[in-house]
Amino acid sequence: MRRFKILSGISVLVLTYILATASSFTEAKSEVVVHTGSPEEILAEKKKAEIYKKRQQELRDALRAYFNKAIQAGDIVGAGVSIVQGDSILISDGFGKRNVNAKAKVDGETVFRLGSLSKGFASVLAADLKAEGKISWNDKITDYIPEFQFGDRANTDKIKLAHILSHTSGTPYHSFTNLVEAGLSMEAIATRFDEVKPISKPGHQYSYQNAMFSLSQEVMRKATGKDTKTLLQDRFFRPLGMSTVSMSHKDLTETENVAIPHSKRRSGWRTLPLRDRYYNAVAAGGINASSLDMAKWMRFLLGHNPEVMKEEALQEVFNPFIAVNNHRKYYQRWPGHLQSSYGYGWRIHQFQETEASEEYTIWHHGGSVNNYRNEIAVYPESDLGICVLLNGNSKIARTVIPDLHEIVKKTYNQYR
Repeated sequence: MRRFKILSGISVLVLTYILATASSFTEAKSEVVVHTGSPEEILAEKKKAEIYKKRQQELRDALRAYFNKAIQAGDIVGAGVSIVQGDSILISDGFGKRNVNAKAKVDGETVFRLGSLSKGFASVLAADLKAEGKISWNDKITDYIPEFQFGDRANTDKIKLAHILSHTSGTPYHSFTNLVEAGLSMEAIATRFDEVKPISKPGHQYSYQNAMFSLSQEVMRKATGKDTKTLLQDRFFRPLGMSTVSMSHKDLTETENVAIPHSKRRSGWRTLPLRDRYYNAVAAGGINASSLDMAKWMRFLLGHNPEVMKEEALQEVFNPFIAVNNHRKYYQRWPGHLQSSYGYGWRIHQFQETEASEEYTIWHHGGSVNNYRNEIAVYPESDLGICVLLNGNSKIARTVIPDLHEIVKKTYNQYR
């Protein structure tokens, strides 16, 4: 893969330049000023800062053209977009409208529902608790939820935290998603799995879940005495400065800068109400956030906030646990796709653009709830993250990640 580098910490260098040049002359009782670098070095840093600004503006222009085209074609109403590289937030902005019937525009702090992007937060939380010795991937679900039963006793005893976070518990596809959407508590849903017949032994087959996955929040609650919302706020959202995040229907409806969901009809887009669903299953789909907060989250995932969580602990969620081999998924049609797996709350893809290029990895997930449609992709080898939040279930969601990745490459590789 062609790699590109973007100067990180550029603001510090620009500040150094300003201070160095501004300090060349002092008042009457001046002292000898010691510059931090030679004039040539200062000039070189100034040049780098100018190139950084130029690149960033070109990226903004390219993204504006891309999303304006989608808006004009009627493919989207609004989008919140964030792109990070290293510890720099290149873009955290919005395009289009919050509401098709109003004038308010989407910006970097407009809040969207994340849907299943929430799974990536829950799994990272579990990894953080594991690093502290509070839980283990091999913990049995019955150790925390004694009333849980799935299949016979022998099968039930084999189901571990690792299985529910990787969708390999042996549960049929989307078992009891209807109960989640009906608003039942996870504590109540946990007692209903004796009604379901397993389709495989634990750990043997991938089958995507919402209800079974969300039992992880009951495990973490029992292990810590705190609910998932509190744990996420205390451990991640507050330390990372993710100030627009919320995890309840009430908070969302009281947010002024919120993107309204839409449904596509022949006559165009129609607004939908903000529904009170999945906030009982925060781990599966109950988080709300803006593109700015998603930028901060991706920067953290790339390892740039070790004071919040050690990188080695964070990496555990990105270890492939089960292969995904059905070849019918949209991401398997992205250019250069080789293989997909699922870790804990994240899809792990391998890509190779040409036979001569190196393979590279993408940590990825999609999310859909209440007609919001979202995509997040993190490229660890390139230290790059891309997230797109849409307030309508649009077809561009299937290709927006490779499309934006190509825009980023074209914008920055021309400066190599």
